[in-house]
Amino acid sequence: MLQQKYSQYLEKILIGLLLLTIFNVFIDVLLRYVFSNSSIALQELEWHLFSSLFLLSIGYTLQADAHIRVDVFYAKFSPKKQALLNLVGLTIFVLPISLLSAYYGFDFAYQSFLLSEQSGDPGGLTHRFIIKSMISVSFILTIISALIFARKNYKVLAQ
Repeated sequence: MLQQKYSQYLEKILIGLLLLTIFNVFIDVLLRYVFSNSSIALQELEWHLFSSLFLLSIGYTLQADAHIRVDVFYAKFSPKKQALLNLVGLTIFVLPISLLSAYYGFDFAYQSFLLSEQSGDPGGLTHRFIIKSMISVSFILTIISALIFARKNYKVLAQ
């Protein structure tokens, strides 16, 4: 139940970010080609939204078991061997990388906040720490997704 609500919540966030990205690109194109006007802030917002969408999709993809593997071998394994391989992969790769990225991403965003870092381009976005904080947020969500995925695989092993 909690897993389903988490997945639905993450889906809504990703859909919202995708719609915002599409709308932002539409407005940027409209301004540029219809009104011969351009906004640095809108262009920067495009990559901020896309980056957030990409980063948050990591945890969602893992939780939905849609991540990339060497399926040539994996598909031939029994469900218990697949579950064991998933748990080993989570333990060796996903959790350590996610923990390190979340930890160092926090300091990265915090330093940006302390420096009041902003775009180097005139008319660009301020508050650069917001996009930098998405690194930690995404990897914290990836850790949560990994724990849900691990629980699902442990249940398969326990049968």
